[in-house]
Amino acid sequence: MVEKGKISALQMAFLLYPTITATAILLVPAITGKYAKQDLWLSPIWASFAGVLVVFLVIQLNKRFPEQTIIQYGEKITGKFFGKLLGAALIFFLFHSNGMIIREYGEFIVGSFLPDTPMVVIIGSILFVCALAVRGGVEVLARSAEIIIPVVALVFISTLLLLLAETDVTNILSVFEKGITPSLMGAVVPSGWFMQFFMLSFFLPFLKDRKKGMKVSMFTLAAVMFTLVITNLVTVMVLGKLTETFTYPVMEAVRQINLADFIQNFESIVMALWVATTFIKITVFYYAIVLGTAQLLKLSDYRPIVFPIGFLLGGMSIWSATSLQELSYILSHIFPFYGPIFYVLIPVLLFLLAVFRKKTSNKSA
Repeated sequence: MVEKGKISALQMAFLLYPTITATAILLVPAITGKYAKQDLWLSPIWASFAGVLVVFLVIQLNKRFPEQTIIQYGEKITGKFFGKLLGAALIFFLFHSNGMIIREYGEFIVGSFLPDTPMVVIIGSILFVCALAVRGGVEVLARSAEIIIPVVALVFISTLLLLLAETDVTNILSVFEKGITPSLMGAVVPSGWFMQFFMLSFFLPFLKDRKKGMKVSMFTLAAVMFTLVITNLVTVMVLGKLTETFTYPVMEAVRQINLADFIQNFESIVMALWVATTFIKITVFYYAIVLGTAQLLKLSDYRPIVFPIGFLLGGMSIWSATSLQELSYILSHIFPFYGPIFYVLIPVLLFLLAVFRKKTSNKSA
């Protein structure tokens, strides 16, 4: 077995939670606001149904192949040739997705805090730290998340409380002014983030308490939905109709915090913790790519390929988009059609094939 580490269901939740929320709270509110307007806080609720479907599919496949990732049981279900082809396509998709995540991280840091620092330096530094974590294995990733997420949760709650003084409830009125359609249209893009619960397929085989997999996954999904709803709600109550005009609405809302001219520039703390959560997200995708590649190539150890793949990820992050505007366009117009092919369609097909093959084998027996 390439990975011998084991994690608890709670540790898996700590890994999955920032994997969805870390980047979703940056660009998504602006994209969602263009369609949903003041109802943008409702969009994550509708989008979460996509996550429910993905969690169900991944859990059902794991029950049939409890010790294997999707790269392994994909080959078992579809045969060696098509399984290798499917595995290679999935790894490339995750590779491209992680390249865009890293580029989003770089654009945010350079554009908002370090404008004079070369993008290559920003991307190279985060990838080096992530590579060290990935080499440590799944247990190191889980323990890192255990330390980071409670601190992030505390700062998130503190930020919301500090923003209450800047909110205006009338900014969310009238709810459903133009019916449910705008909020449903606004849910298309965030649904792509909820589909990233697909990453469960790379962690479920390493659970100590596998029976809790479904329960913890659904609890994590609910926590993600609640976080995005509250974030969007507070943001629109602070910024109102200006929400969709900002590239990073949440950060603009946080900049409004000014408690008695004493607590100011709170966005610096938020940015530091956002970097920590994005580190977890990048490492989760990075780990899945490395683990999947090792399983696809039948390697006995994934560690030798960690740094080479990290180098390629750096190149992909530069090539994935030429600017923040192009990256935003890809996420809002291309990814909603590109992502579901791998996050939903492939698990659906594998699940149906697995069920069909089981029924066929039962009849022949």
